[in-house]
Amino acid sequence: MIDHYSRLIDYMRISITDRCNLRCSYCMPDGIEKLEHESILTYEEILRICSCASEVGIRNIKITGGEPLVRKDAVKLISWIKALPKIEHVTLTTNGVLLEQYIDELKEIPVDGINVSLDTLNPETFEQITGRDDYFKVWNSIQKLIESGIPAKINCVPQRGVNDQELMDIAELAVKQQIDVRFIEMMPIGHGRESTGIRGEEIHEMIRGRYPGAVSTSNRRGFGPAVYITADDWKGNIGFISPISHKFCSSCNRIRLTSRGFLKPCLCYGNGIDLMAAIRHGASNQEITELITGAIRSKPLEHRLGDHNQEDLEKNEMYKIGG
Repeated sequence: MIDHYSRLIDYMRISITDRCNLRCSYCMPDGIEKLEHESILTYEEILRICSCASEVGIRNIKITGGEPLVRKDAVKLISWIKALPKIEHVTLTTNGVLLEQYIDELKEIPVDGINVSLDTLNPETFEQITGRDDYFKVWNSIQKLIESGIPAKINCVPQRGVNDQELMDIAELAVKQQIDVRFIEMMPIGHGRESTGIRGEEIHEMIRGRYPGAVSTSNRRGFGPAVYITADDWKGNIGFISPISHKFCSSCNRIRLTSRGFLKPCLCYGNGIDLMAAIRHGASNQEITELITGAIRSKPLEHRLGDHNQEDLEKNEMYKIGG
């Protein structure tokens, strides 16, 4: 579907749970608000929303959380969404703690790609950031993921004074292994406002200093806004997602569905459509489709992340919105 600003909206990120088995300092260091199972979308409701969204042109789905793999039968949900007639790609974002045990099932579906969050290669720093001693579970998951042949990416959030001294080591995973590494600027949402991020261009310059032969590549490597560099002798690619320093709103192609059934046209703002309430009050598929169409039509021109004086900005923590 084309929105009011001539953007093709074909991608929906779906959070299937607010829960997570890590307590990252910039996300949920104090834990989460415990929700009853009835307070989040059932898998049947998620499938129904995906089917209706596909009728207006959504073709690509990202399953996220919280940590999606902590929810029972998350892998089955991925297979069910992938089987919907008009859905072309289904991918997963995970922290990797539980991933290793599911890789064979995910390959069988087949899932179209898996992103693993990893901000450090130091087990002590990992525990400092996440509040958990699970580094080697994540590392082993990444190695098995690479071996599986499933398209794989590492998502790293650079933080001044936390992991800034090892960003080159993380970047070089893409030089030496068949995996993409992406550096994502800190989002000034929730606890993210308390952290000092690092601009993507600073990391880009650092990498180009060591690898002057690296060049930009226009090859599409997913459905998000990352821009990539690579070199002939690299096994992977290095990407940058820079929503703060380099807005990419003019090419934004996504909407977001929270675990509580709230459809958000833009991450930045608090407005959206309560699809769970509509479904549980008996809305027909046509009515759900019309609500999704309305949300896409209301998608704003651009975000105002960092402008904390606006009353309409998103007030929830990131895990309540979907990572």
